[in-house]
Amino acid sequence: MLNLGFVSAILADYDLNGVLQFASDHKFKCVELMCWPSGGSDTRRYAGVTHVDVDNLPIEQIRTLTRLHHVSISGLGYYPNPLDPNPEQAEFYREHIKKIIRAAAKLDRSADAVPVVNTFIGRNPSLSITDNLKLYAEHWPAIVKVAEECNVKIGIENCPMWFTDDEWPGGKNLATTPAIWDRMFEIIPSRALGLNYDPSHMIWQMMDEIRPIYDYRDRLHHIHLKDVKLYPDKLNRVGIMANPLEYHSPKLPGLGDVRWRNFFAALTDVRYRGPVCIEVEDKAYESSPEDVKTAILTARNYLSQFLVL
Repeated sequence: MLNLGFVSAILADYDLNGVLQFASDHKFKCVELMCWPSGGSDTRRYAGVTHVDVDNLPIEQIRTLTRLHHVSISGLGYYPNPLDPNPEQAEFYREHIKKIIRAAAKLDRSADAVPVVNTFIGRNPSLSITDNLKLYAEHWPAIVKVAEECNVKIGIENCPMWFTDDEWPGGKNLATTPAIWDRMFEIIPSRALGLNYDPSHMIWQMMDEIRPIYDYRDRLHHIHLKDVKLYPDKLNRVGIMANPLEYHSPKLPGLGDVRWRNFFAALTDVRYRGPVCIEVEDKAYESSPEDVKTAILTARNYLSQFLVL
């Protein structure tokens, strides 16, 4: 029913063969592969990882490796700020998203892959939601048109991208709440556009992480499995207007506050039949390569109660 995978960004030091070999060895059915521009300079945590170079797409190699390891591609991932205040930078990001969409279409025809591209809407942090929706209406129809032409879905992750001071005050991703998703889908009603839904981001925004599964069942293109732990004592001191990392931490599934039993019950209720991919951003598991592998497998072991591996 549900294909368990992981997001390849956590294995930044592995090549594509190594990522797929690790997935195969440990009973994962799929992987979301990162597609940042090769040789890029993005130093943000978990950014800049390239497991598929869409500028030099090795279709035959990818086909051979996915079949060799019996692991599918859940989607292609790239998470920049397509509405960056720097117009040249934003245009570069948007054009690279289009390249990834075209690559996903080719892989769908040529390899064991799901035609989904996961990314952010982006945001100018200094502008209001209303003004950012105007930017979205200006720039995103062209991206969605490419997706429609290629028969590829776009999964927008709901992370606010507000973790550091340079992302203050609005964060770098507009698609953070159901109210905003509704406006997005009104402006661009295409069914090619949907969610790469991550429940953890709802928790630290003090929102219900289960309800969106029911309300947006037809827009669930991809799922991220990440947990988050709130620290009420810290929140009581700094309040919700503080930098969010002052009162919460990303955690492995099962080590935070996401209600995973209810979460998977909701996915089965709405008959979701797609990838569910572990995203590791838990700093407690970053001291060594062994810690990283332990993190992925610890998350897998916890989630196995809800899945057939």
